[in-house]
Parts: sequence; structure tokens; C-alpha cells
Amino acid sequence: MDRLTVVIAAHNEAEALPLLHPRIVSALRQLEGVDGHVLYVDDGSTDGTWEVLQRLARQDAKVSLLRLSRNFGKEAALTAGLDQVESGAAVVLDADGQDPPELIPEFVGRWREGYDNVHGTRIQREGEGWLKRSTAHLFYRVIGRLSKTPIPADTGDFRLLSPRALEGLRQLRERHRFMKGLFGWVGYRQIAIPYRREPRVAGDSHFGLWRLWNFALEGITSFSTAPLRVATYLGVTTALFAFVFGLWIVVKALLWGDAVAGWPTMMAVILFLGGMQLVALGMIGEYLGRLYDESKQRPLYLVDVWQPGAAGVSFGQSSVKGESHAHGTSVVGGQGP
Repeated sequence: MDRLTVVIAAHNEAEALPLLHPRIVSALRQLEGVDGHVLYVDDGSTDGTWEVLQRLARQDAKVSLLRLSRNFGKEAALTAGLDQVESGAAVVLDADGQDPPELIPEFVGRWREGYDNVHGTRIQREGEGWLKRSTAHLFYRVIGRLSKTPIPADTGDFRLLSPRALEGLRQLRERHRFMKGLFGWVGYRQIAIPYRREPRVAGDSHFGLWRLWNFALEGITSFSTAPLRVATYLGVTTALFAFVFGLWIVVKALLWGDAVAGWPTMMAVILFLGGMQLVALGMIGEYLGRLYDESKQRPLYLVDVWQPGAAGVSFGQSSVKGESHAHGTSVVGGQGP
């Protein structure tokens, strides 16, 4: 029998989870010949999320829980959950209910056809403002042009990953994790399933424009060196322009004399060149900061509580024993009851 685990990273989603879980259970019951389980990862929630998850686990023997020691971010929380899936395939699902779990049977059908990465592609984003939709549309097109790694447009984390795709993903342990790019980097056979993204089932989004901007910057710098090349090209262009302009000043002085240069012109040139230098230094700093983080070799996350489901799911046995994960990047701070 095939094994399937639905992995959900949750941060302050106490209102949405009770509404989402019955839909997941209903979708898993439709699967024939599949042993379905659910793994919730509490990413350092400060509301009643953990209490809600414990209640769901008591009611459903196929629910397992993983609680991180603090909020490490969605990308690290997803990594923590996927690290625990040691057999079978995994479905990544957001905790806000915007991605329909009702598509899981179709995902599984594609997996059985031989596809390793079955991802949902959004053809409509309901419940989101025009600014967020427009910036998201622009971001996927920009990173698709800049990155050598194929990153499907309008595609989030909602997907099914086969066992060998999961094994490949576990080998990618960089600290700055842009999961959409990592999913694409693994490769193998991929197929898209279009769907309409629904509004949140409850609560408010935790991703404002500032966080989305930082997320976009993370993705571009993680999978492309184009910003550094842009800085190089801009520097060369500016230097050529300055050389031509300087040559023109010399010729002009020889032919017509040397008039006193105006203050506004001098300040405009100085500010322009200074601004370009600061932009270039900022781009270099983004990449140097990532090298600095990688050099410290800190674990991606720390586990506070590991609570396997009562159905006897054999997730991450090394983690249950309180040891480091098999890939040397997850450290467990305590065991569940």
C-alpha cells in the first residue's frame, strides 16, 4: 500500500485549522490503496495553535505533530516537516485553507502515472487585492527570466512530491531557503494542475507587502546572480559615460576655453555616482550575508516537541530518540509525550 503524508506548516492559525482538517480527512478517505496521514508543524505559534493541534491529534490517530522551539519561518518549518517523511510521498499544503485539499486525489493520480512533482498552478487568486496579485504575477515572471533553475509561474508550495523527489530535496541544506526554487532544482518529472485559489477560511494573512518584498529578494538572490551582473553592467556603462563626458570637457576647454562649472551639475554627478556605488555595494552585501550565514553552519531548525500519531507512523525515528537528523541539520530539543 502506498503511503502519503500531508505536511502543513502553521503559524498562528488557530482559527483556520479546525476548518481545514475535516477537508483533508475527507480528501484522504477518497484515496484507494493509500495509507494517508497528516503531519502538522507548529512554527513557534503564539496563539492557541498548539492546543488546537493537540486536540486534533487526540481525535485522529493519523495526525502527528511537530513543534519547533521558536518561529523559524515557513521555509524552515516546511523543511522540518518534509525531513520527517521517511517513506512514501508527501503533499505540501498551506494552513490557511486557500489551497484546496480536495485536489489531493488528482495529485495522487498523477503520481501513480509516474510524475515526481505534481504542483498546483493558480489560475485565479480570490480574496487578494489587485496590488498583491499584480506584484505576485510580476515576481514570477521576473524570477523565471533571471533564474537558470526552472520555477513554474504562479505556483506556490501546494504540491505532491514523490519519495525520490523528497530524498533529493533533503540533500539541499542551504540556510536561506526559497522552497519554490528548491522544488524546481530537484527536477524529475513534473506536471502542473491548474486550480482557483480560494480566500482564507479564517484569520488574516501574515504576509504584508514588506514581507513579500523581502521574500521576493530572497528568491531572486538565492537562484540568480543577475543582480551582481546588473551592477557590473551599470558600472561599466557609467564609467564609459564618464569617460566620454570627460573627453568632451577637455575638447571643449581646448576649443572654446574653460568656463566655470556650475554647482548643480557637479552635485548631480556626485550624487548619481555615489548612489550607484551604494546600490552595487548593497547587492554585494546581500550575497556576502548569505555566505556568512552558510559559514556558521547552524541547524535549520530546533524541535521542541515531537508527537507521532497513535496509528504508529514511523516518521523520523532518529529525531524521536533525540539525536541529530540523518542529514546532520535538524537538532531535537525534546521529545513529545
